[in-house]
Amino acid sequence: MNKTFNVIIEKDEDGYFVATVPSLRGCHTQARSLDKLMERTKEAILLCLEVEKEVVTNEFVGVQRMSVSV
Repeated sequence: MNKTFNVIIEKDEDGYFVATVPSLRGCHTQARSLDKLMERTKEAILLCLEVEKEVVTNEFVGVQRMSVSV
């Protein structure tokens, strides 16, 4: 059985790509390249599914960048 997950990918200040799977609590990983990040994200999802049987079913709407004066 296949399940589909939304993955949020960001790049941190050290140049690492960071992936987060919002529908699985605590499911995140990082890597230097996007290819390696995708491998690690699949592994992280499988590990999270072994531990966390409950998947949050939120509908992905989009991403919005916002600037604020500080």
